[in-house]
Amino acid sequence: MKNHLGPSLEKLGHGNVKIIIWDHNRDVIFDRAKAVLSDSAAAKYVWGTEVHYYVSEEFENLSKVHDAFLDKHLIFTEGCIEGGPQAGEWHTGERYGRNIIGDLNNHLEAWIDWNLVLNEEGGPNHVGNYCDAPVIVDTKKDEVH
Repeated sequence: MKNHLGPSLEKLGHGNVKIIIWDHNRDVIFDRAKAVLSDSAAAKYVWGTEVHYYVSEEFENLSKVHDAFLDKHLIFTEGCIEGGPQAGEWHTGERYGRNIIGDLNNHLEAWIDWNLVLNEEGGPNHVGNYCDAPVIVDTKKDEVH
């Protein structure tokens, strides 16, 4: 970050590009963010830290990052319900709600869904990692759920 990406972007006239670090789970977000943001030479290039909701619901870890680095931003960049479409299942919406509220209550500024719309199989997906989504389009029946 401090030796290559940040200086290269600046040199090329792209110093205004917002660099976001981590892009993984909450469980170790504080340790990972601290490793970069505690280094002022690296931190000057970083706009914020991104997080996913897999592995844990340790929402307090977001507050730890926020409290330690008040000038940096926190955004959620990926979350989905694994295992393909699960029509009529309440646990999917409950997981979304619990995570969105828990994150926002701990200084998260934005929440981006990984798959807002998927087809009836939970794709398309080139590796067969099918998921559920808030909107499922049944391409065979021409229906939207």
